Amino acid sequence: MAVVTLDNPPVNGLGHATRRDIVAALDRALAEPLCDAVVITGAGKTFSGGADIREFNTPKSSAEPTLRSVIGAIEAAAKPVVAAINGVCMGGGLELALGCHYRVAAATATLALPEVRLGLLPGAGGTQRLPRAVGVETALNMIVSGEPVTASMLEDTALLDAVAGTDAVEAGCALARAVVAEGRPRKRLRDLAIDYPNAEAYFQFARNTIAATSKNLPAPGRCIDAVAAAVSMPFEDGIAYERRLFLELTQSPESRALRHAFFAERAAARVADVTEATPLRKIERVAVIGAGTMGGGIAMNFLSAGVPVVILETDSGALDAGVAKVRANYDSSTKRGRLSEAQVARNMELLRPTLDYRDLRDADLLIEAVFEDMGIKEQVFAKLDEVAKGGAILATNTSTLDVDRIAAATHRPQDVVGMHFFSPANVMKLLEVVRGAKTATDVLATVMQLARRIGKTAVVAGVCDGFIGNRMLEQYMRQAMFLLDEGASPSEVDAALEGFGMAMGPFRMSDLAGNDVGWRIRQRRRVEKPHVLYSRVADRLCERGRFGQKTGAGWYRYEAGRRDAMADPEVDAVIAAYRKEIGAVPRSVPAEEIVGRCILALVNEGARILDEGIAQRASDIDVVYLAGYGFPRYRGGPMLYADMLGLPNVTRRMREFASAPGSDAVFWTPAPLLARLAAEGSNFNA
Repeated sequence: MAVVTLDNPPVNGLGHATRRDIVAALDRALAEPLCDAVVITGAGKTFSGGADIREFNTPKSSAEPTLRSVIGAIEAAAKPVVAAINGVCMGGGLELALGCHYRVAAATATLALPEVRLGLLPGAGGTQRLPRAVGVETALNMIVSGEPVTASMLEDTALLDAVAGTDAVEAGCALARAVVAEGRPRKRLRDLAIDYPNAEAYFQFARNTIAATSKNLPAPGRCIDAVAAAVSMPFEDGIAYERRLFLELTQSPESRALRHAFFAERAAARVADVTEATPLRKIERVAVIGAGTMGGGIAMNFLSAGVPVVILETDSGALDAGVAKVRANYDSSTKRGRLSEAQVARNMELLRPTLDYRDLRDADLLIEAVFEDMGIKEQVFAKLDEVAKGGAILATNTSTLDVDRIAAATHRPQDVVGMHFFSPANVMKLLEVVRGAKTATDVLATVMQLARRIGKTAVVAGVCDGFIGNRMLEQYMRQAMFLLDEGASPSEVDAALEGFGMAMGPFRMSDLAGNDVGWRIRQRRRVEKPHVLYSRVADRLCERGRFGQKTGAGWYRYEAGRRDAMADPEVDAVIAAYRKEIGAVPRSVPAEEIVGRCILALVNEGARILDEGIAQRASDIDVVYLAGYGFPRYRGGPMLYADMLGLPNVTRRMREFASAPGSDAVFWTPAPLLARLAAEGSNFNA
């Protein structure tokens, strides 16, 4: 037997060299008289994760032999070829296995065709062979969802000839010997017929379901079309149709955006001066200062990762309430089936509440999550400087304040870093890691590694008011407020932006976060930036105590126990009175203008942030907005969206906004970087 092992770390990707060498190894085995069979497996715990992402968008990705050619060579082989699936088997890796004559898998191996998550469909026969292997419905579910399935769940299908305990290679070799000894024929999944009565009715039902759940995403519907072709067409015609759909999707803006997001998230983890050789500090114990909603949520991230947490408050009532809230959050997860009672008990055992700063002295990482006030934060950090052990990392969860000034409250500014979690901190994936002027490289490296450990998507930001996300959000919200002044209603603004794809419009979002939060920030910024224009309509609401969902009234009204946003005549009256106060004559504002002004405000400020070096790269800005602000993934983030619009078109639209009566012409002047790239015919993500 010839055992061919795919060994292309980290996921045994099917890059050009690997594809070439598979065919070479196959040819060598076929030419060797003493070789009776071929077993293909993967090194380590992975069979193959599919395409080598390092070759995406390069000539090598389509160079011969393509994966389709490799599979064709395997199917045509005169000797039996067995896939020994030893672990993760996804995308092109599963398509490769489907092309083999026989397949065995470790019971714990995971199989998936996740191409739909990149706005694509399997392009090497997956939509045609998988329905023949596991049945139409199981195949469609796997292809449309992209979710992995364990081999043990597919044991009784034509996909697997055997499920092994642990050693898939040994089982594969045993199967190969039996095939040769018994003279079994070489099986090809392509030769299996599909008998599925009432297929068209089923596929129409699937299309209707997908239309409701995957709005604005063409790939799921095309996946259904391709699987339907497996039922209605001969294999060769189905393969050709799959290829046509695949190429169509590769050119779609949605796939471009989803692929951009995929690579952007991976790029965000790379920091210019952080290498594999950068030492990491050991984080075994964490302390959280502040047991409010944010502090409790931050603590849960570490508890769920098995890290002991000491949580500190200055008041016993607040401490008890904070611990109770953590417990309630975990109990809610238990009721939903996401955690067992044993897991909740383990997590709660790791939590130690305290009122004494001295109990923080053994912590390796101390995270401040107190009121967003510079004076209070400086006091907390001065105290942490006294009690924290040498080498401990001191982190602030500030969302806008100057991390360097906070660090200056200590005698160890090199140990201070921003860790801006997003609310609810135990749910939201984004973590802005704010690098101060004196933050040590090993501190930054440790926090970035720790973010992966607790399941966060981390993006490095420099120090400025609001960092990346909230600095851009200020301009987004300024435009939303100006639109109210000019004649739009909160529901019209929200509807336009939700129609664009935002998870939540700005006014519903503000009600959820708490209108008082923005009010405090605006009060500070009016003092620090008196030249910046603000509408005061939001202040008028806050003066009436309308802080959002928590008070039952904000931009909308809310009934007790419900989160449905309902229009409120009182808000209309406040807005009308403010328009009269400033002499504004209301007009009808089209949805296109609402979207243009709010989204391009993000783009313009993002360009300034990038030019100032606050963000390392444009794609980092996109990650912040995809992971933390509900920007539609199928649009790729604000900076890629601008690229796809064309930067000359973006600057032209901004100049139109600048020329409108009463406009903030200074803001709408295109940022220098944006203007330069537009003039060069370039883009942010060149």
